[in-house]
Amino acid sequence: MKQLKKQNIVFIFLLVVISVFGIGACGNSKDMSDKETSQTQKDNSEKALEGIRDKEQSTAADRKTGIIAKQILSGNEGEIHYSYYLPENYNENKTYPLMMVMPGYDMMWFGEESSGGNLDWRGFRVWTELPEDMIVVSAQLTDWHEKSARQAVELTEYFIQNFSVDQSRVYAAGYSAGGETMSQAVAMRQDLYAAYLHGASQWDGNYESIAKSGVAVYIFMAENDEYYGSQKARDAYDGLRDAYQSEGWSDEQIDEVLQMEIPDNEYFNSRGIYNYHGGANVLFEDETILEWIIAHKKQ
Repeated sequence: MKQLKKQNIVFIFLLVVISVFGIGACGNSKDMSDKETSQTQKDNSEKALEGIRDKEQSTAADRKTGIIAKQILSGNEGEIHYSYYLPENYNENKTYPLMMVMPGYDMMWFGEESSGGNLDWRGFRVWTELPEDMIVVSAQLTDWHEKSARQAVELTEYFIQNFSVDQSRVYAAGYSAGGETMSQAVAMRQDLYAAYLHGASQWDGNYESIAKSGVAVYIFMAENDEYYGSQKARDAYDGLRDAYQSEGWSDEQIDEVLQMEIPDNEYFNSRGIYNYHGGANVLFEDETILEWIIAHKKQ
């Protein structure tokens, strides 16, 4: 009987020991499980961040350079058809001047058959050939009114937000119908642009906002432009000059930001050009004009 009682006591003691160590083991196991879970979550988070960084670096590294043709941006005003140029050594860690240049009527968007019609235009190409690396964009819009102006602004903002753009050096150029568009776009969002080249076109924007923001403007028109006539260029120049004067600018200050050139027939004839409206594209071959534009920075 005593032997049985002793065995029972030993058995109970063993149960107690096993219970204590079992609870301790469970507690340690839970602690280890929590630590492992926390470490796993940390590892997964770090891997996710590394994945994002790798993706961002890969996207930047994988950007094509040179001329990227026939792109489409789905904008608020509908599809915007455009092409653009990135310098060969484009680097996301640097910033670049941005040129937004719009062609005339014959290179606008008229359907798939017109796609890329602006790619060989010198008004687009010359900016890619300058000694300084630039991002150059040219759109094929569908009109030359407010819709096209809003689309030009939207495309400008898209490049500012998605590429390495020096926001103090955003430029615009417009030729003929493209000039009607860009004169509105620059006046509409004068805060974006540092300088604007207005070629063989009429001015459809306002003057006051240009002067308030100090946008530099160069106007080029043939004396005997068959489509617009040179008076439209003079009217634009006078309107802009008056607006600058109203803002308190001196004549010397205005001359630094406002230029007009109206070559006579001999200027064109000596270059073998006898169609003066289309021939005014020769302005894009004048490095003095191009350098004047890109020398300006946003105040």
